[in-house]
Formats: sequence, structure tokens, C-alpha cells
Amino acid sequence: MEYSIHHYIKQLSDSDKTKQYEAFLTIQEKIEEPVDWAYEVWDLFAEWLHDKDPHNRARGAQFLAGLAKSDPDNRILDNFSSLCAVAEDEKFVTARHALQSFWKIALGGDKQKKMVDDYLSDRFYNASNGVHPTMIRSDIIKGLRKLFDVTQDKDIEKLGIQLIETEEDPKQKGKLKKCWR
Repeated sequence: MEYSIHHYIKQLSDSDKTKQYEAFLTIQEKIEEPVDWAYEVWDLFAEWLHDKDPHNRARGAQFLAGLAKSDPDNRILDNFSSLCAVAEDEKFVTARHALQSFWKIALGGDKQKKMVDDYLSDRFYNASNGVHPTMIRSDIIKGLRKLFDVTQDKDIEKLGIQLIETEEDPKQKGKLKKCWR
């Protein structure tokens, strides 16, 4: 494992917010591609899903979602319910950050894709039961679009369009259609 990843993980706790943010961005950048050190940090990030600090919960979800493509043992499947809990966190910003990275989990394989499709569909349909439903629906459609852009999977395209078509408010439907373009 690279020394730098440990360094950046440590920097996430630095009192300097700029260093924290730079460390966060660097870790996000490193996990854009598959890495061979995923399991060296996996348990830490999984613990963060249950941390009292909402920043750690969000980071744990974002990092694990990004590491799903580096997970040949499919550990993400064991963490999926905890990831869903963070995507529905009591802190809206925490929930939203987790939800915005949720699409990356589907890059881990067919089982992950199915779980993500099912979860995001259900979340889209039930968004009106929570806070800021239009933001949640928009984040879901944007995430599906990103997933489609990466995979060119026609099933993802079909799902995104199908969800958009269920929106009853014409103004919101128009905004969602713009997200998909």
C-alpha cells in the first residue's frame, strides 16, 4: 500500500479544514480507478458508517462506494444496508453526500448493480416521504446518468427514463429530463 493513503486518512482529522478537504479530494481521486490496497482501509471506512461524526459517516459511504470496483471479495454486499442507512441519515447533508456517490457501488458487479438499481428506484418512488424530495430525486437521476455514462448500460438508461416519467409535477419532470441529457 502507498504510504500516502495513510497520510491522507490521517489528514482527514487535521484541525486545518483546508488540509482535510485536500485529503478528501486526494482519496477520492485515488479511488477513481481500481486500487490494490482497498482491503487495507476497508474496515476503517466501514466503521465510519456508524461514527457519531456525520462527516465520517459521509466519508465512509463515499469512500466505500468508490472502492466497490476494487472489491473482488464483494465485501460491499455486507456493508450495503449500512450504506443505505447513511444515504438516509438524519443529517440531510450526510445523506445527500452518500446518495450522490451511491451509483459507484454498481461498478462492483452485477449483484451490486441490481442492489443499487432496486435501492435507488425505491428511494426515488418514496422520496416524498422524506425531506427535500425534489433534491433526492434529482440526485438519483444524476447518479444514474453518471452510471450510464461510465457503463453505457441500456438497462440503466431505461431505468433513469422510466423514473423520470413517473414524476407528476411537469416542472420537476422537465428538470429531471435536463439532468439526463
